[in-house]
Amino acid sequence: MEKTWRWFGKNDKITLQMLRQIGVEGIVTALHEVKNGDVWTYEAIMDLKRYIERAGLRWSVVESLPVMESIKYGGPDREELIDKYIESLENLGKAGVRTVCYNFMPVIDWLRTDLEHPWPDGSSSLYFSRTEFAFFDIYILKREGARDDYSPAELAVVDNMNATATPAMRQKLIENIIIKTQGFVNGNISEEDSEPVKKFRALLALYKGIDRNALRNNMKYWLERIMPVCDKWDINMCVHPDDPPYQMLGLPRIVTCAEDIRWFLNAVPNVHNGLTFCAGSLSAGPKNNVPAMAREFADRTHFVHLRSTQVTPDGNFIEALHTGGRANVPELVDFYENNCRADLPMRVDHGRLMLDDADKGYNAGYSFHGRMFALAQVDGMMAMAHRN
Repeated sequence: MEKTWRWFGKNDKITLQMLRQIGVEGIVTALHEVKNGDVWTYEAIMDLKRYIERAGLRWSVVESLPVMESIKYGGPDREELIDKYIESLENLGKAGVRTVCYNFMPVIDWLRTDLEHPWPDGSSSLYFSRTEFAFFDIYILKREGARDDYSPAELAVVDNMNATATPAMRQKLIENIIIKTQGFVNGNISEEDSEPVKKFRALLALYKGIDRNALRNNMKYWLERIMPVCDKWDINMCVHPDDPPYQMLGLPRIVTCAEDIRWFLNAVPNVHNGLTFCAGSLSAGPKNNVPAMAREFADRTHFVHLRSTQVTPDGNFIEALHTGGRANVPELVDFYENNCRADLPMRVDHGRLMLDDADKGYNAGYSFHGRMFALAQVDGMMAMAHRN
């Protein structure tokens, strides 16, 4: 596999020169300065591509060229937005950047309730508490029908939490669930939004009446519209699984398990319609057999995210070390190294916060030392995969 790294552009505190020193070969990035929905010009793409190449690296994957909400729920401006998306793909193809990671999750991207959950060794990682999320859903967001989504035992814990929750705790959940994750890079909500909860409610309302079948049909329609330009330029589109991989907030989620993946691959049976195999996202689904899924979908996997989670019986999960957890990263590395193309892009994902990372102001989950440690672990796994 090609060792890649998610890099957030020229203003990223982690420089390309630093990445060369730790063995990174390819860069995963985007035109983060371009407003969502606007066209990525050929000139802007080439400017960033040349900048990366001058550092001795290559722009391997776009992550991401955002799919606008209106495309997902089928709004009145869907056709205009798809046309702009196609124009951006055309420009990427001309520039020779030909792998695009995207997601089709309504409103929410990845969700965590704690961005610095402590480990005994002093490091920290991302964490999801189902009861804290339920508290946010019921008592902060105040979503209609939210209580119906949780068990009586969970509701008892949540109601007790509401009786003791401080304003600081409530604000922290708003920051973690809405602002720092959904405002992540090119998200729907930014840190400048004065009423993030109100805006979040408005975004959820856009999906009223949109169920799994409707969202699936909208994804199929979008993929069919963009496949001709992908065929023209040999661009691989690879959807990221839902994170966490199950229904939340009353929204449909359609990339959660093997059945879901089979559906969208078969719905548009074009080799350029493919998958970002995110082992971490899929491992948070207790019923997902991650190594088996990697084998089943290998021929349509165009990008790999390597990380892992530990899941508890109550539905909570934490980012595990890359050597542990449910994903079985060593087995995945052995499979990909020995059965797939040598230039398959792979990046380590969601490293721990460790050493002096906390002082650097990195995006949540994207620390330098934590990811460097993970990359070293995976690099060792890659070497072991070729020991024979």
